[in-house]
Amino acid sequence: MSNQIQNTTRISETGKGLYQNEITIGDHHLLAGEPKGLGGDDSGPTPMELLSAALGACTTITLRMYANRKDWPLERVSAQVTHKKGPREICEDENSDNEQKPGLVDIFNRTISLQGPLSDEQRQRLMQIADKCPVHKALSGNSCVRTIEVRSIADL
Repeated sequence: MSNQIQNTTRISETGKGLYQNEITIGDHHLLAGEPKGLGGDDSGPTPMELLSAALGACTTITLRMYANRKDWPLERVSAQVTHKKGPREICEDENSDNEQKPGLVDIFNRTISLQGPLSDEQRQRLMQIADKCPVHKALSGNSCVRTIEVRSIADL
């Protein structure tokens, strides 16, 4: 059994806009939606934009934690994440052990900015650590999504 805290994220249609959903995570509330071009009202980020944000936030937090633990002079870390669909070959390299499957895959391009008087070795290590953030691992590893239907919202 994992010693990780299991948080429940609750998502529900608001009824205030087409595709608009309220997301509740503990005491935090935000909206998600779809752009007008897809029939939404652009009232919040799309689910894939939220996933990109999760990857970027997880990356910067992971790098900050690591640099702090090592007492490295990382002054500021930021990330930019873009998402698109594309052929799997774009992400493959000679060390990849991903099973080749035809078709398009989700490709997340992550650009990281490390500011501060870091050595080349520290920068290289931080770039390696970026791939160890939990969201990166979930996106690139084997995840499991189990779905259970309930008949009443009270059952949630």
